[in-house]
Parts: sequence; C-alpha cells; structure tokens
Amino acid sequence: MSIRVEVLDEITDEVETAFARLLPQLSRSAEPLDRAALVRLASCETTTVLLARSGGTIAGTLTLVMFPIPSGLRARIEDVVVDEAARGRGVGAALSEEALRLARQAGARTVDLTSRPSRAAANRLYVRLGFQLRESQVYRCLLR
Repeated sequence: MSIRVEVLDEITDEVETAFARLLPQLSRSAEPLDRAALVRLASCETTTVLLARSGGTIAGTLTLVMFPIPSGLRARIEDVVVDEAARGRGVGAALSEEALRLARQAGARTVDLTSRPSRAAANRLYVRLGFQLRESQVYRCLLR
C-alpha cells in the first residue's frame, strides 16, 4: 500500500469531509471544523498540516507547529489521527517522518509531542522513530 504525505494548502470538499470523519476519531470533545476554520488552520504561519493519502483517500493527518522563542526554534507535533480503517499500515509513521524532516529542515533541534498512555501502538511508533519519554509535568489551564 502506497502512502503519500502532502502539506495541506487548499481546502476542498474532500478535505472538509476528511476532517469531519477524522476529528471525532481523535477527540470526542473537539468542535467540528467548518471551511473557515480549516482555511485559518492551513494559512497559519506557524502551523503545517500534513495529510496522508492511501489509495487516493485521505487516511490521516498531523499538525506540525513551529515557533521561535529566545532559546531557539521549537517544534511540536499535535493532533495526529489515522483513520481507524487505515491503522497499522504505516500512515502514522509516514506522517511523523515527514514532520520530523520538515522540522529538521527549518532548523529545529528537537520536536516534542504528547500521547496518552492508552495509545499503545502510537507510543511504540514514537519510540521507534527516536522520541524519548521525558520527565516533565504537563499542565493545562482550561480557558472556558
């Protein structure tokens, strides 16, 4: 099965439909994205949205966020989701490898990500790709 990864640069009906299908597989609490939200996401200077196609169909997505801070260029992988029907076929690996390549090319020294412990397959993938578990505390403040 061939997997092609591309940067999201145009919002089409196909992209809108894919996000409507994929986002609920990532988070039950995420609000659906309308076309305007997808346009904002795709046009954001610090965000690169990657799409993975398998058999011509969008099978997964990953968001790479890069931003400069005084200690250097930071890179984070966020919102990785592979369609349930395509899991275990290399889609997540292809997306992650392309994100790492883009971050390296941009000059980032490290790439961070978080993943729930329950996502065993994803966590094995991240270790296989060279990610190391860090001793840190992650804090979140809800702003609603």
